[in-house]
Amino acid sequence: MEIMDKTENITLKEQVAMLPLLPGCYLFENSKGEVIYVGKAKRLRNRVRSYFVDSKEHSAKVRVMVRQIASMRHIVVDSETDALLLENSLIKTLQPRYNILLKDDKSYPWIAVTAEEFPRVISTRRLVKDGTQYFGPYGSLTAQKAVLEFIRETIPLRTCRQKMSEESIKNGKHALCLEYHIDNCKGPCTARCSREEYLGYVALATSILKGDLRSVRTYLEGEMMREAKAYRFEAALRYKARLEALERYSSRSVIVSAKIGDVDCFSLLVDGDEAYCNFLRLRNGSIIAVHTATLSVGIASDEQSLITLGIQHIVENIAHQLSDEVLVSHLPHEELFAGTRFTVPKRGEKRELIEFSLRSAKMTRAERLKNLEIHNPNHHTDRLMEAMRKELRLEREPRHIECFDNSNLQGTNPVASCVVFRDGKPSRKEYRHFNIKTVVGPDDFASMQEILTRRYTRLLNEGAELPDLIVVDGGKGQLSSAYAVLESLGIADKVPIVGLAKRLEEVFYPNDPLPYYLSRTGEPLKVICHIRDEAHRFGITHHRNRRSKNFISNELEHIEGIGKKSVTDLLSTFRTMSNIRKASLEDIAKVVGTARAKRIKEYLDNQK
Repeated sequence: MEIMDKTENITLKEQVAMLPLLPGCYLFENSKGEVIYVGKAKRLRNRVRSYFVDSKEHSAKVRVMVRQIASMRHIVVDSETDALLLENSLIKTLQPRYNILLKDDKSYPWIAVTAEEFPRVISTRRLVKDGTQYFGPYGSLTAQKAVLEFIRETIPLRTCRQKMSEESIKNGKHALCLEYHIDNCKGPCTARCSREEYLGYVALATSILKGDLRSVRTYLEGEMMREAKAYRFEAALRYKARLEALERYSSRSVIVSAKIGDVDCFSLLVDGDEAYCNFLRLRNGSIIAVHTATLSVGIASDEQSLITLGIQHIVENIAHQLSDEVLVSHLPHEELFAGTRFTVPKRGEKRELIEFSLRSAKMTRAERLKNLEIHNPNHHTDRLMEAMRKELRLEREPRHIECFDNSNLQGTNPVASCVVFRDGKPSRKEYRHFNIKTVVGPDDFASMQEILTRRYTRLLNEGAELPDLIVVDGGKGQLSSAYAVLESLGIADKVPIVGLAKRLEEVFYPNDPLPYYLSRTGEPLKVICHIRDEAHRFGITHHRNRRSKNFISNELEHIEGIGKKSVTDLLSTFRTMSNIRKASLEDIAKVVGTARAKRIKEYLDNQK
């Protein structure tokens, strides 16, 4: 291994040029001498040089980091595997700002079997290395309390905090409490239960915590039969009630699979700048531990690196040792876990277990977002806008979006709609209808050009705010027509525009013949779908109303002596043709007068 320190009086560009084409790790430092990023490379010079070349593929986080680099160091190793091991070690030691970092600020609930002469089974959030056995962690207090309550309901263990020893018991320092009299404790404090017998009960509780209920079931059934044979039926009934509690406990979701034995399961959920690594531990088909680690995603954090760090953290702090079989949603860097067999299941119960683990990670994410929104009500909106900026490859967040859609029926009554979204939500008071005035026939391209010209000429003349994004419902043809309008108005470089294809996830950009595919699971696609649906709904509703109004107007205007004003007054009063037909002569006369009312009524009666 060759370690190179930073060189004084040499520019960063020269440092990069001097790097070898060998595997190793590189460390970027800021002006304060703090390491802000650690990376690995197969060829150091090529990898480091890529940071200092202008590229649209660089994220905003990469550009910010590069501006902070004042100096760099590198370490040459023998192989890519050694580079991976060294990178992992350096990140753990230095905790650089722009690498993957753990963000856990929460201590999870555990169940502890204390290291006392007469152990207790208690709830705790602190892990102390004093011989105490810890089981968990549990994903929530509710799950932990359910297990504790079942143990206390089934196994007669003490719950008092007395410091008990065989010597203190012989000296008579303790007295019986209510728990003994209601048969929740066997009274070891007054020697009514020997230490050996009491430790047998502790072993039963431990087997429950390990997920093995067979020994507990055998014990309860034996005690029930023994009491029944001695004609102590009340005592036998109590053991029967405990057996029923055992069945209820085992029928809940604690038991995942009778076919899957002892396995560990890890799943990864990446959400923007954060990732969640969930851990499940199964013993005898039962979940005995659940934990979700939260990670801060770095500038070059692939899923393999993220799940590797998550597994390492959980093994070092919680699991301590991996099972022979480990199920994962993404394969980690297996070189870091010598002798462990990782499997990515594709179907069956093992795949269902991965899905269950992912749901647990999503619940953790939902809880975290809810807590953030309580303290910062705008957090969700800010997060959504940033996600849309990244997904749609925009320079600024699309806080103000306008979407346009055409609507006509075989070229008749052509109309268009403009819907406006602010911060990802509809701003219905800003919706606008357009009646197409200059286009004859079903020409969607010309119609789109007309309405965009009218819309943005007016906004420019009024000095009003231009949108952050324009969405056109249509493919490349519609987008080209709309983009030509923006160019003619001189705002093509100020307002980004995209076209939506028939397939919802396909988005077209100006001067790009190929579509860009949005993530099907991300929130940006949901917002885009909502915008398109609103544009369709608003446009079709207006088109139907206009078509219906024109049909009624044309029909009534055939009557001699009935003009447009009379038709308009009738429509304002009765709303529909059906209501006009049902109206009496007197009601129609109140609107248009007796003479016109008679002509209208006669015409409608002849139609019948």
